[in-house]
Amino acid sequence: MSEKKLWSGRFNQPTDAFVEAFTASVEFDRRLYRYDIQGSIAHATMLAESGILSKPELDTILSGLARIQARIEQGGFEWSVGLEDVHMNIESALTAEIGDAGKKLHTGRSRNDQVATDIRLWLRDEIETIRDAILRLQQALLESAEREAETIMPGFTHLQTAQPVTFGHHLMAWFEMLERDRERLADCNRRVNVMPLGAAALAGTTYPIDRRRTTELLGFDRPSENSLDAVSDRDFAIEFTAAGALIMMHLSRMSEELIIWSSAQFAFIELSDSFCTGSSIMPQKKNPDVPELIRGKSGRVFGHLMCLLTLMKGQPLAYNKDNQEDKEPLFDTVDNLKGSLKVFAEMVPTISCRRENMRQAALKGFATATDLADYLVRKGLPFRDAHAVVGKAVARCAEKGCDLPDLSLEELQSFSRVIEADVFRCLTLEGSIAARDHIGGTAPAQVRAAIARARARLEA
Repeated sequence: MSEKKLWSGRFNQPTDAFVEAFTASVEFDRRLYRYDIQGSIAHATMLAESGILSKPELDTILSGLARIQARIEQGGFEWSVGLEDVHMNIESALTAEIGDAGKKLHTGRSRNDQVATDIRLWLRDEIETIRDAILRLQQALLESAEREAETIMPGFTHLQTAQPVTFGHHLMAWFEMLERDRERLADCNRRVNVMPLGAAALAGTTYPIDRRRTTELLGFDRPSENSLDAVSDRDFAIEFTAAGALIMMHLSRMSEELIIWSSAQFAFIELSDSFCTGSSIMPQKKNPDVPELIRGKSGRVFGHLMCLLTLMKGQPLAYNKDNQEDKEPLFDTVDNLKGSLKVFAEMVPTISCRRENMRQAALKGFATATDLADYLVRKGLPFRDAHAVVGKAVARCAEKGCDLPDLSLEELQSFSRVIEADVFRCLTLEGSIAARDHIGGTAPAQVRAAIARARARLEA
């Protein structure tokens, strides 16, 4: 037998059993229970201060909500699909617990503004948790970058050897990606932290409520300006998921590099056994499963962003049942972000560099060709002429199967008369890296200066 709905007065027939299960959201939205109760406490407090509830009624409601929250957290609360959602389950339990006072709690509000408030309260906390997780990963990167500030590796464009860089410099590029993510979430939170409660179903309420007081009690920055927009807006959820998709895209790029670098073909790094698995048939395998899984989860979060955009694109104002579908993609985005950031922060300190392999790889592919061109420019050649000279020198090396530093001075001078014996200083890996001694450059001194600035930014 279906439970009597709190909204059933207008209906003559019970809800079809399948429809009841199909339309219910309590199986996933009950994770909002703390925020639903938090919102109800603030709403009831405001109603009492506005003279809509009496002080004894307020006290009864608050004590009843406290007992219900304790039961939920102790695992003794019975959730009912028949009561549809987290809001109706808690309100029904409250009325059963305290009687008529519980029926007065919903005065001046609707589930439309209630759920919008709950999601914003929940997401506000989750954003801060995710920003803290990004911070922990950034701190791990700074430690590793400092340790590897002089570790030479090839820098790539098009996955072809381009110029020498340091591994510390590369890790600091990851740091900057994450810093943008952390800043984006802080900015996103400004639009999350707007209070919808009091918009009621869509038009506001006839009761003399004080929305500014509710805003203050819940720690929002301001109340929403328009009741229609307040109950139907999910921009904040889409914006957060877009920021989450960018975070996952960054983690996926990092994962891709770890996967490549840990392969036998590159052998630049080794991941700890704790973050790898083996093969059921090939005993030699050490698979980088954690980075691979994070790379895969990025597609999942990208899908959630498209899901939310599609969910909202055809909706007229104001609230529509479609919006029940906002929670699962939003919840899953948060869960995957937190899990991926946590495991990445734990994995980074365990990465061990195979420094000699990195160095040998940097010696291949004519990594100092641009340095030779810069040398010629300093000797007075126009850059385009210098570019052509170096191109010919590289072609000679390709024929001989050697690199630029392996050519004799006489061979180099055959391409340009301005080349002198000091040319070999700029053709070494150390010389190439040390020459890039400016803000944003890969010189070890600049990497350490960037780390110091980054730590200051994190502490600000």
